[in-house]
Amino acid sequence: MTQIFDNPADFADEALDGFVAANRGYVARVDGGVVRSTEVPAGQVALVVGGGSGHYPAFAGLVGPGLATGSACGNMFASPAAGQVYRVAKAANAGGGVLLSYGNYAGDVLHFGQAQLRLNAEGIETRTVTVTDDIASAPIGQLGKRRGIAGDLTVFKIAGAAAEAGLDLDDVERLAIKTNYRTRSLGVAFDGCTLPGAKDPLFHVPAGQMSLGLGIHGEPGISEHAMPTASELAELLVSKLLNDKPEDAGNRVVAIVNGLGTVKYDELFLLFGKVEKLLTAAGLTVVEPECGELVTSLDMSGLSLTLLWLDEELEQYWAAPADTPAFRKGSMAPRAPRADAVIDDVETADAEQATSAAAELGRLAVAILNQVRDVVVEHEEELGKLDAIAGDGDHGIGMRRGVDAAAAAAESVSGSSAARILTASGEAWSERAGGTSGALWGSAVIAAGQSLGNRDAYGAQDAAAVVQAFVRAITELGKAEPGDKTMVDALLPFRDAFLTELDGGAPVDRALAVAAAAAESAAAKTSDLRPLKGRARPLAEKSLGHPDPGAVSFGLIAARISQFIDSQLATVASAGELSATAGNGAQA
Repeated sequence: MTQIFDNPADFADEALDGFVAANRGYVARVDGGVVRSTEVPAGQVALVVGGGSGHYPAFAGLVGPGLATGSACGNMFASPAAGQVYRVAKAANAGGGVLLSYGNYAGDVLHFGQAQLRLNAEGIETRTVTVTDDIASAPIGQLGKRRGIAGDLTVFKIAGAAAEAGLDLDDVERLAIKTNYRTRSLGVAFDGCTLPGAKDPLFHVPAGQMSLGLGIHGEPGISEHAMPTASELAELLVSKLLNDKPEDAGNRVVAIVNGLGTVKYDELFLLFGKVEKLLTAAGLTVVEPECGELVTSLDMSGLSLTLLWLDEELEQYWAAPADTPAFRKGSMAPRAPRADAVIDDVETADAEQATSAAAELGRLAVAILNQVRDVVVEHEEELGKLDAIAGDGDHGIGMRRGVDAAAAAAESVSGSSAARILTASGEAWSERAGGTSGALWGSAVIAAGQSLGNRDAYGAQDAAAVVQAFVRAITELGKAEPGDKTMVDALLPFRDAFLTELDGGAPVDRALAVAAAAAESAAAKTSDLRPLKGRARPLAEKSLGHPDPGAVSFGLIAARISQFIDSQLATVASAGELSATAGNGAQA
């Protein structure tokens, strides 16, 4: 259990601050993560890695010469926000372009992808290689759907060494892709991990059992087995990885036994000895192996085995020196400190003067966001438990962090137009929440605000535009479709019911009530679906019989907004805000 903290919500940020304080010779803090505190040669490719916190040494511990140039660090088990990735990459860029690399998780793909678009638009050439080494998360014919676990290390190390050697972005990217293709991992858990402030682990493994095929974000395995002996465990891991080896595999491999948090070194060494014998018996030569805690999952009781099949080129870069806080190989000359080691790149924008109607609508937006915060706080624990059934258990805390930040941002610009308030709120939501829900909700709230603009009057057609913009942002960014068991399964029924009611002449409050009921009903029906997107996909069978947490949280929020609009209708109408149309369907 994680016990040392003040406020659990601040755990990730305070841990990162302490890490930097303990390693100032290697890293400097930037808004969103860390970068090297030593000089990077001009024109060198910048390798920017990252993901959620709770995995040390990944990801910040791998920043230093011969490895990563920077790390974007999200909240506990949650992707860093797009803005965080962007700022870290900007600070890390040395003029040779940027390679982003991270585990293949939906939230990371969304946020890093948004950052890549922004960097390329500004003329910083940026590429991405996602790590997909976990053989338990998809069959061999679907490598692109696999998760990234401890194989992160092999991809990061070889890409970082290639950048250090002065290779250009094309070659660094090529080597990262090759390394990822030749890397395979499989993990097991003996018990789950506990998020800071939580009373219980995200999952339990029954006594005398072992969970096979776990993720690194607190996800349980895909199947449970009787607890094996060390020899049986080594045989299980080695045999499954050898059966999944790449087609062009040679006979030289890197073997990595990785502890996930509470399985300590003596046990890891014992297992490694048995793994090494099995690999040798299979005709393989083990080259410069690693055994220890390299990609962890807080206090999870578990471990994983990774194999990287080498060729001459990859072996050269795997063996190359590296010097980081948590991973050191060979010897490297000292580096001079960066002159601009601490970078504060806070962006501000001038706000236009809000019209009277836009300001009144803005006050309603602030009040609604406070209602959204209240309902999320009320249901935070149950949403986390629901997410832990087949996911990583962070949906409740992620939504809480996001909506707390959004409501605070709204209050900070109160009196502005609804467009400015919702834009500030969406940016804060994305930054603070991280993860898939942070990316989706943040983008959707921003899109809703942008649809409103700063006009002299608002009517029912603007309410329709807000709903359509909100839905479009989520569906275009997340790529989910009906039946994938995501928030979309509640969102689309909400949209369709709302627009149908408005088209039929219903006032906005009535349309909202009908739409909210449709969303809650649709969310409940996701119990019958198998997840086809997100972290719950590899554990689809565990998810059956339980509704999707994203759909449930959306339904709860829609219902609360509808109740609030109903209770405030008379006041809002008399003030001449948007919801005046809820009473008479006329322009406010």
